[in-house]
Amino acid sequence: MPRLFCFGLGFSALAFARAMQARGWQVAGTCRSRDKAQALRAEGIDAHVFGDDPLQDFASALTGTTHLLASVPPGDNGDPVLAAHGEDIAGLKNLEWIGYLSTTGVYGDRDGGWVNETSMLLPTTARGKKRVTAELNWGDLAARMDVPLHIFRLAGIYGPGRNQLVSLRKGTARRVDKPGQVFSRIHVEDIAQILEAAALSGLPGGAFNVCDDEAAPPQDVVAFAAELLGIDAPPLIPFEEAQMSPMGRSFYAESKRVKNDRLKTDLGITLRYPTYREGLRALADAGDGKA
Repeated sequence: MPRLFCFGLGFSALAFARAMQARGWQVAGTCRSRDKAQALRAEGIDAHVFGDDPLQDFASALTGTTHLLASVPPGDNGDPVLAAHGEDIAGLKNLEWIGYLSTTGVYGDRDGGWVNETSMLLPTTARGKKRVTAELNWGDLAARMDVPLHIFRLAGIYGPGRNQLVSLRKGTARRVDKPGQVFSRIHVEDIAQILEAAALSGLPGGAFNVCDDEAAPPQDVVAFAAELLGIDAPPLIPFEEAQMSPMGRSFYAESKRVKNDRLKTDLGITLRYPTYREGLRALADAGDGKA
């Protein structure tokens, strides 16, 4: 039986894990707390705690793993999974596929221009530079093992409980106006189906841009969410006057449009939510953002 192990069962990886569990796969992975591990075990996922310290039971945790997904972000000292368990992973005998969740931030700022998977990696933020290094390091490991590595460069992620409908109800949504600024997005359900297709594809290693079909100004997305909720959109705030954290401001340092053709041609993907409109409408219909 195929067995998936996910380093980092966060929002995106957990959606993928549940999809593979529904296919009858064995699913295991890591999280950062004992409480979350207990909750995941209750739904049939073999969960282990991994964070500041290496896995204490690596051999038993990864026994029988055929597919491995890494979603833990790199830190100042590099990729924590590779640092703690790179050589352990290299010793796995039955591994058939490695997936790595990266970010479109590896392309840097393109002043609203287009990028695809063959574009040069020109990160302009510290986070983006760390991701490029992590991609290269995972590539080195996969090459040593002669195992295909699929790199998934994710755009801004949204989904149930994590979207502008919820932010509006919480009073935290803002409409920051920076002329020419656009972001790409992707619904977590589409991430799950893309990862599933890639894991089953048998394709050689490569990168996939994981985004929907329309990069859009962030203030337009907030306005559409407000329209769905039947409330007034927050007022526009000029970027120069917006009070933002350093991380929040760094997101506005990059503007690009990301092509996703390879998802469709190589993996045969039809996006369930091709733009933020379909995604937010489905979330509103399901109850997100209700008063």
